[in-house]
Parts: sequence; structure tokens; C-alpha cells
Amino acid sequence: MFKYNKLTTALAVALMGGAFCSPTLAQESPDSADQVEKIAVTGSRIQRSNLVSTSPVTEISSEDIAISGVTRIEDLLNDMPQIFAAQTSAIANGATGTATVDLRNLGSTRTLTLLNGRRLPAGSPQAGGIGADINQIPAALVERVEILTGGASATYGSDAIAGVVNFILKEDFEGVSLDYQYSFNQHNNDNDRLQQLNADANFNAPNGSVTDGKTHDFSIILGANTADGKGNVTLYATVRDVGAVVQGDRDYAHCAISGVPNGCVGSGTIAEGRVTDFSSYDFIVSGDQFLNRNGETYNYAEVSYYQRPDERKTFGAFGHYELNEKLDIYAEVNFMDDRSVAGVAPSGAFFVTSTLNCNNPLLSEQQFDMLCAQRGFDQDDVVNAFVGKRNVEGGQRLDDLRHTSFRGVIGARGYLGDNWNYDIFANYGSVTFSQLYKNDLSITNLTRALNVVTDPNTGEPVCQSVLDGTDLNCVPYNIFTTGGVTDAALAYLNLPLVSKGNTVTKQISGYVSGDLTSYGVKMPGNTNGVSVVLGLEHREESLEFDPDAAFQSGDGAGQGGPTAAVFGEYDVDELFTELSVPLLEDVAFADQITLDLAYRYSDYSTGQSTNTYKYAADWQVNEQVRFRGSFQHAVRAGNVRDLFRPQSLGLYNMNEDPCAGTTPLYTFEQCANTGVTQAQYGNIADNPAGQYNSITGGNPDLEPEESDTVSFGLILAPEFLPGFDLALDYFNIDVQGAIANVPERFILDQCAFTGADEFCSLINRDPGRGTLWIGNDNIVATDINIGFFETSGIDFDASYRFELDDMGAVKINLVGTYLTKWDQKSTPDAPVVECKGYWDRSTCGAPTPDLRHNLKVTWETPWDAAITATWRHFGETDELNDGPTTLSAQNYLDIASTWQVTDSTGLRFGINNLLDKEPPIVPNTPSGIGNGNTFPGPFDAMGRYIFAGVNVSF
Repeated sequence: MFKYNKLTTALAVALMGGAFCSPTLAQESPDSADQVEKIAVTGSRIQRSNLVSTSPVTEISSEDIAISGVTRIEDLLNDMPQIFAAQTSAIANGATGTATVDLRNLGSTRTLTLLNGRRLPAGSPQAGGIGADINQIPAALVERVEILTGGASATYGSDAIAGVVNFILKEDFEGVSLDYQYSFNQHNNDNDRLQQLNADANFNAPNGSVTDGKTHDFSIILGANTADGKGNVTLYATVRDVGAVVQGDRDYAHCAISGVPNGCVGSGTIAEGRVTDFSSYDFIVSGDQFLNRNGETYNYAEVSYYQRPDERKTFGAFGHYELNEKLDIYAEVNFMDDRSVAGVAPSGAFFVTSTLNCNNPLLSEQQFDMLCAQRGFDQDDVVNAFVGKRNVEGGQRLDDLRHTSFRGVIGARGYLGDNWNYDIFANYGSVTFSQLYKNDLSITNLTRALNVVTDPNTGEPVCQSVLDGTDLNCVPYNIFTTGGVTDAALAYLNLPLVSKGNTVTKQISGYVSGDLTSYGVKMPGNTNGVSVVLGLEHREESLEFDPDAAFQSGDGAGQGGPTAAVFGEYDVDELFTELSVPLLEDVAFADQITLDLAYRYSDYSTGQSTNTYKYAADWQVNEQVRFRGSFQHAVRAGNVRDLFRPQSLGLYNMNEDPCAGTTPLYTFEQCANTGVTQAQYGNIADNPAGQYNSITGGNPDLEPEESDTVSFGLILAPEFLPGFDLALDYFNIDVQGAIANVPERFILDQCAFTGADEFCSLINRDPGRGTLWIGNDNIVATDINIGFFETSGIDFDASYRFELDDMGAVKINLVGTYLTKWDQKSTPDAPVVECKGYWDRSTCGAPTPDLRHNLKVTWETPWDAAITATWRHFGETDELNDGPTTLSAQNYLDIASTWQVTDSTGLRFGINNLLDKEPPIVPNTPSGIGNGNTFPGPFDAMGRYIFAGVNVSF
């Protein structure tokens, strides 16, 4: 392994030293025109004289960002056909407070996010937040976004299995730019069918128009060149304030929808209070009486957030100064403070106790009679009873998430004569995380507060724990009388939960890039010679996640289990190189054929070493036709959470336990394999919320996952149709030994069907109840190197611009992806699951349609104004395994206009989802990726999005 001090010293001496003295073979520094002609394209550090890459690169311009009206970059990216929604602002239950990018639906950990070609730190130390948080990106500063899909590990290192998203900021800005935008959501609640579903469940759905999600976004940019014209400094600051949207303000999200036919469902943990044994009796509290519950539920959806409120501030500076023609010093500083609050239904006593003493003085005579006397118990007995009581008195659970990030870059670059240039930089990025989870209840204190007896000295109700000295602060929790919950009891039960942590990325990298033409290193007959890149890199990654004792113990009633601490770090030393070899020039069948090669060797402190490489070719037949193709072998080593997080209990999504209910889906013999007894079969209570317990965790013995990406394409710019160009690219990404957990439902099914101990030993049903969701029963599903993911398809990008004489011009752009495969295997011997065209709650997850595309038409008027209409299409998906719910194709229409009123003032206005298209209804929506009866990442879930903005520059 390279030693850190040797690597950095050698790199600094070799590259910085070369900045001040030209090498022997160098002659003159290139003039400024030559420097402009060649640029680097995402996916390679070799500078080229055109923007055409041997790997497919899709570009989003600053004009595209402005016309979309988005204040969150995530919203624009998630509309791109190559990108699938990951962590978004529409996630409430399971939110990390970050925004991450997921290329090709391979996961945000397999997508590398760059800022000006350099890494961003992991967005959050929490589970699900390990991808870079693009909230750090100031949208007003973005010059363009380049999206390269397919393995790019040879160029940029680990994490680039699915590809790279590179945000390139404006440079050499001069002047002052002020920008303000106001936006909001609007929806007409007029869905008669869904309002009737709510009415049938005695829920009051909203009616008429609603306006919410009001957002203010302000930015300022200041830039100035130095007096001698050799340098520039740009400063920026942004403030964004996003308003909340709650599910209760949408008729299609007001209640949780389930079943076939659809119907509103609620939680069995109800506001009135419930006492049950899940078999022979089920009581609801009314006054001081027990009544039969008769299916009464709590509408937990109504108060949950559909869009999290968010406050974000960013500021920073970047600049450069050319000391001489061989040395340009540059630096970047970025700061972000982002605070987002995820709100879900109130916590409660989620059946955390299993017994109730008949001498509880809070029970009325009628309640004692129904619970105890009629069932043959007297005052000295303890009965089997579970208490479910929603904490409506204490308010909804609020998860206050705050991320403060800092990123600093310092580097030097320059030309070493006509033929060589270099770039060396140090990149430091950190994210500090804090979390305050409000209004949860303590399981320990609930258990004590429900164990109430009569104080022998005062005759008043008192906690048993007070009498025996276990807990002198205990206050009885009177759920047996309507309005009986006191402020003192709430104060005793309330359990604030706190966690903190950080992620840190340190990167030192440098390379030299040269054109060997003048040295005669070229193919015979060619004018252009070989170009080469040689570089070294050292990178360190560390993560700390430190939840408090209440989090780690699992004492929060609304947490679904303990939250484990994670501490870990690793470092990696790397060598990388690239070659671009012009094979042929100006022959009968080709203007030019070029071969590109790349290789990277990585040596990890965890004991792993990897080799990644790329072969690519570009065949320019003529100015009208070009072919390109590549093979890339990419590798991703486990990140800190993959390697070092301990095992802990949590929740996973599943439609139902196939061995639960009065008529189980599986036979007794199949269920017996999973641990069900004869007495339990047909009597196991299922979880109406569709959430079950699992034990997950990292694995320090994980091998790196590997992928092979094949792509080939065609680029056309025909002379007979001026202004038209077309790019068609086929891709196939095959990930082997993927790092993930075996899905819990797969484990359950394999055990039931085969009885194999490798699966059945992972299932731990409750010995008495046979459940998988009450207490600590679980399925063990820790990380391993599982089978594979494989996806393939065709990307297309066509544009056509034509003049309208005196009426300006029209530009048409169509970009899309037609998917031909998205397969996965949970274990090497498991059957292949085909997810293309499907969705489900656990295996495939969010919908993966065959076809996605955006068609944009812009009229560039002769009056310094432009009007744009965009058609966004998201194809139909079926529910996996012949499930009953098909999600129809979704089509959205956006309109927007920009008007440059004066040289210094521009206006913009637009409406996205102009027709107020409602999202498709997804019964039993999985928590996390789903919310409000749909998948709000891929679908427009809030109704119309209306924005207006102004930009003033001088």
C-alpha cells in the first residue's frame, strides 16, 4: 500500500515543481485560444476539442434549470429518464432529510456525485443517507449538469458503478446577480370516488381547492475579475424556505388505502384507547365504559407530511489566480445549513404491554366486569390484555433533522509547454448531523404507567413502581376514561430522542495530462497522436453516528426497534491512467477512429484491492455520422455503513404475513417450516400497517461488488436536415456480488417452500403468538454479497431547431429511455426476479417502467421571450407476482416562459403539471419510498406547481 506521506509528498513535488520549470521537451505555452478549444468531458480527464464522449453523457443546462422552476435540484433530476427517485422532500417516514441521486435504479450508493469533477461527502451518517446530499448544490450557480450513465470507476474511483452526476458551477462570473422565486402547490380536491372511500370509513376528506407548500428562494451572486485580468473571485449566498404539505389536504392521500376493492384503512392503535387480546375480545374506551370496537381505527395518514418543511442556507466562494502561464491557483469553499422536519402520526402505546391487573383502580365497575369478572377473573388476577392508545393528546411525532456541511478545495493547475497540463488538488468535505425526535413515548414508562394499583396510604391510584421504589416519578396513564390523560402523565411518558454524527471525506489527487503528438507517438499516417493521463489519489472516508441511549435501547414506542450506533473509517490509495489513441484519420470510411483506455488500481486499508478498467472506441464516419462503444469494468468497495454498522432491529415492508390471519395464504406444513405451531395456525394476528421486524446490519468481511457495463451508440447530424441531431445508445449494466441484504420476504418464502435451514434459521417468530411484528420477533437479514442486478435499455436524445423567419425559432428536444431489462437475484442459487415493468412493496420496490421520456418544445420569440411546453411520460407498471394493482402510464404537461425585459432584468413564470394530474393510487404503499398512497418521487403528488421569479443583474 502507498503510504500517505510518501504519496502526497511525491505528488506535490512532481506536479508543483513542474509548475515552475518547463520540462526539457516542452517548448511554448499555448495561447489562450488553444486553451479554450480543448475541454474535459465528464467521464474522462483527457481534454478534447469537442463535447462528444465515448460514453453517453446527458446535459442539463442552466436554462433548463431556470425554465423548470425548481428550487430543489432533486426535483429536476428525478424527472430525467435515467434517474430514479431516492431520498426526496416527499419522504416522511424514513426520511434522512437529504436529497440523493439514484442512476438506473441501482441505488444512490452506486451513483457518484461530483461538484466540478470532485467528490462530495456522504450526505448523512443515517441509514439511507450515505449518498451525497445534493441540497449542497446552489441551483443558481449551476452552469450545467452532466449525467454519465454506466461504470466510471476507472476515472473517478469507487461508487461510480451506475455512473456519475457532475454539477459544474459557473466560473469567472463578473458583476452582481440577484434572483428571487416564489412558488406553491395547488390542487382541486374533486375525486368523488376517493372522497366516498373516506366517507365510508367515517373520515372527513377535504373538498375544493387547496393551496400550500409555499416556497421562497433567494440567491445573490457577486463576482469580480482582478485588475490584471488574471484572476476571478465569485461569492454566493442562497436562502430557501419550503412550506409543508400535509396528506390530509389531498383527497387521494387523506386516508391510507388498502385492499381489493380499495378502501380506507387506519391503525388499530386508536385515539380513544383499545384493550384486546387479539382473539376473544376487543374493546374501545367510551367515557368510562368498554364497548366492542367493531373495527374502529385511527386515520394516521391525515396529519403526516406529504412535503417536509425545509429551511436551507448556503454560501460560499470560489476563485482562481494565474500566477504565471504555468501555474493557476484555485480554491472553492462551500457551506450549507439545512433543517428539515419529517412529521408522521402521533406515537402511542402500540400494544407494548401484554397483561393488565384486574385491581387497577382506573377501571370502572363496568370495565372490570367486561374485562375480568365475565371471564372468570377476580381482583387478585392478572389478565392477558394488550393496550393500544394513540397519543393524540401529545401531538404528532416530529423528526427534526439538521445537516451542516462544509467543503473546501485548494488546487493548482496549469500548462507545461504546448503539450502537457496538470491538476493537483486537496478536497475536504464534512457533514455534521443532528437529530431531535419529538413526541415519542417511552416503552419502559408506558409499561410502568399502565401498571396501576391503589395506594394503601391515600387510597388514590398510584404506579406499582412508585410503591416498590422502582420509579418514584411514575404517573398513572389513565387511558380508561375519555379525557383522562393528564399533562403530568404525558410529561412522564414523553421521550425526546437525540442523535448526532458526521461524515468526512478527504481526497488528495493529482494528475498530468499530455499530448504526445509532437514526440511522434502516433499511428502512421495520422496527424494527431496519443493523449495520456497519469495520476495518483489518496482518499479517506469516515463516519460517526451516535444515537442516544433511548435510541439505542429501542425504548421509543414509535421507532420500530433500536437504532444502532455506527463508527468506522477506511482509506484507499490509487493509481490511475488514461490513454486516447487515434487509430485512423481521414480515410475513405472514417474521418477519425479513436480508442480510449482507462485503468485504476485501488488499495484499501480494509485489506481489499481492486482493478477497474475501460475500453472505448469512437468512430466518426464523417460530420454527419458517428458511432461509439465502450466496455467498463467497475468496482464498488463497501462503504462505512456497509462494513461497520452493527446488527439492530428495524422494520421492513411486506403486504402480509402469509401465515397470519384466520385463513393463511400458506399451508400449515409451509408455515410450520417458518416456526408456526399447530395451535397458532389460523390464529396469528397480522399487522394492518404492513410493517414487520427484521434484524439488519453491516459485514466487515464483504467483498467489493463488481460490474460490467457495455454501451454502444449512434450519433447523427444529417446535412439534409439542418438543426437536427440524434443520439441512440444501448446500455447493459451487470452487477455481480452486489452488497445488499437478502429480502426478508424472500427468506420467508424460501423457508416455507423448501424448509432449508439456511433460510429457516433466520426466522424468529414470537414463541407464544407466532407473530413477526410484536416485540422482538424478527427475520435476520444482514448484508452479504448477494446474487446480481442487471439492467439494460436504449437511451435516446433527439433535438431539432428550425427558424420561423420573422417569428423567431422553434427548438424541439426529446430525451428518454426504453428499458429492456431490470433483473435481480437475491442469492446465487435463487430464481431471477424480473422487475422491468413492475413494482411491489419489497423486492422490486418503486415502479420501473419500460418507457420514460421528456418532450420539450420551445418557441424562441423575436421579443426576447421564450415559451416552453414539456410533456413528461412515465410508463405503466404492474404489481409483481400478478398483484392486483396496475399503475397506469402517467403523462404530465408543463408550461413556462422567460422574458428578458431589459439587459439587466429577466422574468420567468410557469406551471408544472398544468392539468393537475393526480398520482396513481398505490394501496398498501411501502413506507419510505412510498408516501400518501403513491410514490411521490416518480409521480407528481402535490398537484400543480406554480412559480414566478425575477433575476436582476448588473
